[in-house]
Amino acid sequence: MSQMPPPYPAPNPYSEAASKKLAAGLCAILIGSFGIHKFILGYTTPGVIMLLVTLLTCGIGGVVMHVIGIIEGVLYLTKSDEEFYRTYIAGKKEWF
Repeated sequence: MSQMPPPYPAPNPYSEAASKKLAAGLCAILIGSFGIHKFILGYTTPGVIMLLVTLLTCGIGGVVMHVIGIIEGVLYLTKSDEEFYRTYIAGKKEWF
């Protein structure tokens, strides 16, 4: 009798979340006023809102958007990979 090879291990969703967490967190802290971190996480509407507020107010609204970005970046980077996945990837929480 031939034995079947063991099945391939299931992909770990937390590894993808970890890379997105780092990229989104750093972008949020450094250039949060443009909403790039929202696009990285797949949140197009909030990303467009942040970008338009920054551009249409000639950068004045960008100050507020950047503060929001810093807060979100810190929140992203301080969560565990599992908690980040549950909250922002699986749970689709768009705003902090």
